[in-house]
Amino acid sequence: MTPQRFNRLTSVLNHRQPDLTVVLENVFDPHNVSAVMRTCDAVGIQDVYILNDRVPPHKKWGYRSSSTAAEWLSVHQFDNAEECFKEVKEKYEKLFVSHLGENSADLYSMDLTASMALVFGNETFGVSDHIRKYADGEFIIPQVGIIKSLNISVACAVTLYEAFRQKSKKGHYENPRLPGRQYDDLRKQWKLPDAP
Repeated sequence: MTPQRFNRLTSVLNHRQPDLTVVLENVFDPHNVSAVMRTCDAVGIQDVYILNDRVPPHKKWGYRSSSTAAEWLSVHQFDNAEECFKEVKEKYEKLFVSHLGENSADLYSMDLTASMALVFGNETFGVSDHIRKYADGEFIIPQVGIIKSLNISVACAVTLYEAFRQKSKKGHYENPRLPGRQYDDLRKQWKLPDAP
């Protein structure tokens, strides 16, 4: 491994955020899933949860959309909602779903620096009612146009970059934050030597 690659991978690992994740519910287009993965990697999310209890599980992701981001993420796939959200709630303190509701919080009024999972739903129906029951709250991305929704990958990107902005301001990217065991496991998985 060249020193440049070693430094690059070490930097990526040192910026991973263990207290932020994305859950995708029944997103049927693998290119949308892959685009979300690419954004997750860009803002330092390591763990991504994919629930397919109403659409078939994806066998592969869209290569062009992900630019191979999936190979650098820990992707957890579920076909059972209860099992998925049990695991998510054990790891993250709060769970918020993207939902166009009258009582949904404005994304920009939320504290996205806390430990949280953000849930995004199916391209056609959004987050389903049976998933919303797991939520601690709901949020919307404010818009002033006629069409009141964004593409799933765009909505996720807007949300995660607001989280990135807030977390950067609080210094969350200044020091490594992954738990020691996960950090070491990823070093092995990424084939990072002790020194180049």
